[in-house]
Amino acid sequence: MTPRTDSAPSFSATTTVADAPRSELLQSVVDVARAIFGAEASSVFLLDEEADELVFQAVSGQGEEFLVGRRFPAGRGIAGWVATSGEPMVVDDLSADPSFDRSLAESTAYVPNSLMAAPLISDARILGVLEVLDPSPQARSGVRELDLLAMFARQAAAALRVLTPERVREAEHGAVSGGGALEGARREDALKLLGSLERLLRGVG
Repeated sequence: MTPRTDSAPSFSATTTVADAPRSELLQSVVDVARAIFGAEASSVFLLDEEADELVFQAVSGQGEEFLVGRRFPAGRGIAGWVATSGEPMVVDDLSADPSFDRSLAESTAYVPNSLMAAPLISDARILGVLEVLDPSPQARSGVRELDLLAMFARQAAAALRVLTPERVREAEHGAVSGGGALEGARREDALKLLGSLERLLRGVG
C-alpha cells in the first residue's frame, strides 16, 4: 500500500509544533519500557486509520536512528494482530510463530528472537501498539509481566489522548490567553501519568 500523507488523522506521523509534546511523551514510553523489561529495543506504532497503516512513531534501541516515520500495512505481523485483536501477546520463539512476519522484520534491519506487545487503548479505541523486542527471559516468563506491559500501554494511551494536537488546539482556541500554559499543563499531566506507572513497574518488577 502506498503511504498516505494527505488528510492525516489525529495520530498520523506528520509532525507539527503541536506534536512536540506527543513525541516527547512517546519517546519516554519506549525508553521506560525498554529499561523496565530489559529489552534490546522498544517501539510504539500508531494507527493511521485512513491509510490503514501502522507507523513507527518512537523507537528506543535497535533501529532508533532510521525507523521513525516508517509505515507498513496495519494487518501485517504481530503488531498488526495486536492492533486488530486489541489483545496483548508474548512470543518466546518467533521462529516458530506463524504470526511473525520475518520479511517485515528484516526490512527494519533487526530480527528479534522474542517479543512482547500490547495495544494502546483509550476510550475503547485502539490508537496503536507498544512492543518490546528481545526482553529479558525474566520479563517474558509469565502472565504477570504481560499484564504489566498491557497496563503500561493503557496508561500511555491515556496520556497520549491528553496530548493529541486537536485537544491542544481546542484548549488554545477556547482560551483568551495562556494557550502555551495550557499545553505545558497537559504535557505535565501526561508525564505524571507515566511517571506514576513507571514507579509501580519498578516497585513490582
